[in-house]
Amino acid sequence: MPTPKALRPFAHREYRVLIAALAISIFGSGMWAVAMVYQVIHLGGGPLELSLVAAAGSAGLVAFVLAGGIAADRIPQRRLIIAVEGANLAVIATVSGLAVAGLLQLWHVAAGSFVLGVGAAFFFPAYSAILPRILPAQDLLAANGMEGTMRPVLQQAAGPAVAGMVVAALSPSHAVTAVALCHLLAFIVLNFLGQHALAAPVDGAEGGMEGGATTGGRGRSTVFHDLREGVSYTLRTPWLLWTLIWACISVLFLIGPIEVLLPFVVRDQLGGDSSIFGFLLAVMGVGAALGSLVTASLRLPRRYLTVMMVSWGAGSLPLAAVGIMDSFWAIAAALFIFGATGSVGMVIWGTLLQRRVPPHLLGRVSSLDFFVSLALMPVSMALAGPAAEVLPLGLIFSVAGGVCPVMAVIALAVARMRDDETAHPLDRSPEAERTTAGGD
Repeated sequence: MPTPKALRPFAHREYRVLIAALAISIFGSGMWAVAMVYQVIHLGGGPLELSLVAAAGSAGLVAFVLAGGIAADRIPQRRLIIAVEGANLAVIATVSGLAVAGLLQLWHVAAGSFVLGVGAAFFFPAYSAILPRILPAQDLLAANGMEGTMRPVLQQAAGPAVAGMVVAALSPSHAVTAVALCHLLAFIVLNFLGQHALAAPVDGAEGGMEGGATTGGRGRSTVFHDLREGVSYTLRTPWLLWTLIWACISVLFLIGPIEVLLPFVVRDQLGGDSSIFGFLLAVMGVGAALGSLVTASLRLPRRYLTVMMVSWGAGSLPLAAVGIMDSFWAIAAALFIFGATGSVGMVIWGTLLQRRVPPHLLGRVSSLDFFVSLALMPVSMALAGPAAEVLPLGLIFSVAGGVCPVMAVIALAVARMRDDETAHPLDRSPEAERTTAGGD
């Protein structure tokens, strides 16, 4: 009986090691999201202190994500991933030790949150860049789908749930200690990544030991040159540039309404409380997990750019009605569709980066994608509240849900994505594909 497509990446030892460590690490991150909140409260902090600690993590991520992409293209990715997990372990273990000793202060938690944000900025570009080195091209879609399935289940559901139980049964410091144990286990598992499996050249470039990046045979370049090279490649690659433009606009219009205004939709239109809001977010997470799993189980579509943009654009449309709905199940259905279609597009997007971006640029391009999304996220959340003071919620959601499909159509047309995907088919052999991967 043939192996289901979604499980084919597990046939490769290095992937099994990497995904096991990632699962443990993101489960720990989900626990930290709850443990950190109650640790701040235990120390006497209120909403202001909690927002400052949370902002410290976001600041570390945004400030260093471009540097993380450069590092992923200059430093052996195996070494970088292990170093980041080691730093995470050191930070959480320190916070745990201070808490147990009764010496923990709010600034310690904020500093720890900042370092964890910096670690994420370095980890994920390196993770994206290392996958094509340990998996054949035809398994990348399944691998990205598996991560997209795993993340909402572990980071948004299981991790927070377990942390909440530990805090309730014991204390916040015990939950922080459990997070440290997760990072310790992930660090141990990552050290089983084999150096020999990551030393092979990629796409004709001379790779360094442990999956090190190359500079295309030009010798060591400056950090500024590396960043400029990544930006230049993005600007001259229409499908990539217009996808990022769509991502910027979607983050600006969608994140604020969902994160800031949806609780007021629940209160004013449904007469619900925080439990209803939490359940709606869980429904969206379930949709995301199922969308990722289904995508991982299928082949990459021949019209991959079209499917990606249509999934994102059409999937945003139901949100246009959220601001006027008074039915819980209607809003839940809209959020489920949004979560599912969004993850379908994200799985395809991650796979395209790994299959079409030249390997020596992959870390930088991945970090640029991360950066443009993160940079406008706080702007969207900051604008949502004031907008709701002067505009009805129904109008805000209708604009948010309507802009994204229009922009998807514009991106498809301006970047000539249908012509591009025809000129660069990805349903053939990896060897043939490599001759056109960077030819945009």
